[in-house]
Amino acid sequence: MMNKITVVIPNYNGINYLKDCLEALYAQEAGTPDFQVLVVDNASEDGSVEQAEELFPDTRIIRLSENTGFCHAVNVGIRASDTPYIILLNNDTKVKSRFVKSLYDTIRKNKKVFSVSAKMLMWDRPDLIDDAGDLYTVLGWAFARGKGRPAEDYDKRMSVFSACGGAAIYRRSILEEIGLFDELHFAYLEDLDLGYRARIHGYRNLYEPGAQVLHLGSASTGSRYNPRKTQLASANSVYVIYKNMPPLQLIWNLPFLIPGFLIKWLFFCRKKMGLVYLKGLAEGVQRCQHPLGRAAKVPFRWKNLGHYLEIQRELYVNLVGLFTGR
Repeated sequence: MMNKITVVIPNYNGINYLKDCLEALYAQEAGTPDFQVLVVDNASEDGSVEQAEELFPDTRIIRLSENTGFCHAVNVGIRASDTPYIILLNNDTKVKSRFVKSLYDTIRKNKKVFSVSAKMLMWDRPDLIDDAGDLYTVLGWAFARGKGRPAEDYDKRMSVFSACGGAAIYRRSILEEIGLFDELHFAYLEDLDLGYRARIHGYRNLYEPGAQVLHLGSASTGSRYNPRKTQLASANSVYVIYKNMPPLQLIWNLPFLIPGFLIKWLFFCRKKMGLVYLKGLAEGVQRCQHPLGRAAKVPFRWKNLGHYLEIQRELYVNLVGLFTGR
């Protein structure tokens, strides 16, 4: 029987968690649709790939010669697969037995659904949410819905701004229409950018509470806040706005975006990374001016005006979600 799903797992020095990730994935409940597993390795040197080859011989592995980042790795995996659906899964996760089936059952119900985000739980506190879908606000802030809040409060399927690429399913036909992950991102906010593009084209992103997964978090880069992550994320926060907001919308939102970036800078100053944050913003401006960045800008189309207006409404509404977690 032909596989319907490819699970793409990017890996970089994942010796401490890749084995658990694959074990849980291969233990899906009866009735789960056929799927194949593809690990794309970013030049690991810790033996994690060799361990996966030995313990999970059915797993397909693609080895890259250098660490090219999350975006390039998953794009390699997507291009190397031929199934109508792709699940992206971080290597520092452990999925529950209904994970694959729940994502698949939800996305196939409506052809306008581009992605479905899983219910991500904190590894050492599974009673708390790590991510229940991602939201984006008029301040230029993206955030994980429900982070740190009781998991039992997030048992309802609902629309979200974008899916978290750490555990989500995507529809290939729409990827072929709007493009894959933007590799200028390298890592961070690339999933927001992809979901944003889908929204501009009139597609939806959902959150599915039945697809549950434990997530260790920050396994590749270290702590939740570190210089590399801060610089990458701040650069990409500028780039996402440039790419997806038409000039008029950008001007309209400046009274919110400017204080949003100022507050973020003050936040990172308190963590002694204010200069790192500013360097990231400068890098983001350079990325916007890069020929590849200019080429990646989503062109404004009048037929998408209604979608832009809906997105703008949501940017305001999500300010409430920022403080309530809903």
